[in-house]
This record gives sequence, C-alpha cells and structure tokens, in this order.
Amino acid sequence: MPVVSEQMNRTDRMYAIVEELRAIAPRPRSAAWLAGRFEVSTRTVERDISALQQSGVPVWAEPGRTGGYCLDAAMTLPPVNFSPDEAVALAVALRGLSGTPFHQAGNTALRKLLVAMRETDAHDATELAARIHFVGARPEAPPIPAVLTQAVTARHVLRLRYTDRMGTSTVRDVEPLGYVGSTTGWYLLGWCRLRVGIRAFKLDRIDRVTATAERAPRRTVRPDEIQVPDGDLLTLTLL
Repeated sequence: MPVVSEQMNRTDRMYAIVEELRAIAPRPRSAAWLAGRFEVSTRTVERDISALQQSGVPVWAEPGRTGGYCLDAAMTLPPVNFSPDEAVALAVALRGLSGTPFHQAGNTALRKLLVAMRETDAHDATELAARIHFVGARPEAPPIPAVLTQAVTARHVLRLRYTDRMGTSTVRDVEPLGYVGSTTGWYLLGWCRLRVGIRAFKLDRIDRVTATAERAPRRTVRPDEIQVPDGDLLTLTLL
C-alpha cells in the first residue's frame, strides 16, 4: 500500500491513487475514503481522478451508495520495472510524434507507463525529465483534432472543409484509408467522394472536420495510387 506523507505532492498522490485502486480492483473506493486515506479534500480527489481519466488511465465512476471509483484492471499494466532513465528515454523518443496523428496517443501511452511504474521510480523519472531541455526546438505543430484520429481508427466517414495549396476551400466527404507521412508533413489518406478517387489531405490544411455515423467500406490501396504533392514519402499507415 502506498506510503502517505504530509509532503506528498500531486504527482505522487495520483500515482498512489492508481496503486490503491489497482490493489482492490475491480471493487470501488469512494472519494471520501480516498480523501481520508491521502489526507486531502474530496474535491482534490475528484480533480485528481479527472486528470487521470483525461490522461487515458481507465478509472471509472460507479454510482450508488456503495459506489465510488474503480480501475479497469484489464486495461492497465501491472507494475513494470522500467528504470527512470528508460522512462525518460521513451519520453524523449515520443517527443518526435509532435505534429503526427499519433501525438496524443503517445502522451497517453507515456502516462500509462508512469502510473504502472513503481512509485519511487516514477517520481525519479519525473524529476529527471524536468532537467532535460531542448534548445532550438522546432515550432509546435497545430493540434490534430481528436475527432479526426478517433474517426479514422473507427473507419467513420469524415466531412472535411479543406483548403488546398492554391487557397481554395471545399467541403467534401472522405472515407478514411490511413495516414501518409512525408518530409514536409502528415496527410490523411482517403477516398474522396467529391473527386471520386484517392486523395491525400495535408493535416494542417483541414480547417474543420466532422465524424459521421456512416462506416466507410474497406478499400484496397495500390502504392501507385498514393500521390503526395509535397516532399518524399516516409511512412504509410493503412487501416
């Protein structure tokens, strides 16, 4: 069971909450019980749980008099023996996902790893990461809407407002086929119903996106059908 101290900071407390919920999973713990355990207010516990959920940790609320918060043990990792150096090495590597469709998934994966590490190792990794600085870093890429990445994974037809290289904007329905990475950026590969063919849409030129309820049919893509207008093809991920 995690050790409670008066100086426990928020990061340590969140790790400890996860360990507490893992220890009794799938049974729940109430916010009041957790507040007493970690000597904080129930509001603080609720904020911590909300932050964990937003980070992708599978913590669920069970309603009712005997309810509370529980951890989906099937969706998390047991304690892992990553060293602080190994965890930070992964964090540095995942930084390269900035501007790609996998940026948010990389952040979520890293947080899941941290909460699965031993509390002392996770704390040391957090401290080590704070001492790493990047000089001359590239500008932050515009965020890719979560609705786009989620719909691509689920193969839902997308409605896009897209601005091409000439500055012309169109609205079109697109059946997502995957992603293409080139030396100049990342593209959504899809069957465009407006152009009746496969097109690559540069992600930073998608002005608006809506996921429809329609499931896209599966299509076979040949390499010669993939036309990336800018740069050389580096990565291709098909659904």
